[in-house]
Amino acid sequence: MLEMEAVRMEVPTDANVIVGQAHFIKTVEDLYEAVATTVPQANFGLAFNESSGACLTRSEGNDPTLRDTAIRNVQALGSGHTFVLVIRNAYPINILHAIRNVPEVCSIFCATANPLEIVVARTEQGRGVLGVIDGSSPKGVEGETDVVWRHDLLRKIGYKR
Repeated sequence: MLEMEAVRMEVPTDANVIVGQAHFIKTVEDLYEAVATTVPQANFGLAFNESSGACLTRSEGNDPTLRDTAIRNVQALGSGHTFVLVIRNAYPINILHAIRNVPEVCSIFCATANPLEIVVARTEQGRGVLGVIDGSSPKGVEGETDVVWRHDLLRKIGYKR
């Protein structure tokens, strides 16, 4: 038996979501430290589904509303060893390196503020993430004015000089 479904993630206004896979019960503590020490002003909530032992959803964070959102999202996925981090007052680019350096993180599926669906497979054993649908499909190729807009935006938000 193999079933697939697309699970819509809840992405709050002015927030980003990072979805990934890790492998150990202390994932929530280590990811909490990675975020809090890399971007101290960030507000965030984190949830992680265990896939062995008690098989609980573990959670941490410094914002109860974002923590509850992360819990709802990861429970909707229902896949083991999956984490969902919901952040405000920081961009994923600010913390992805720190998250990748957490020893138990195996992979990061996505980091986005876009509408997000996670493609999940279900077998007799359980559920797992197959991939992501991040935002909308392309509508064309950027032209000269689009390039200027992109360059201006990167300078405006401080990523280029």
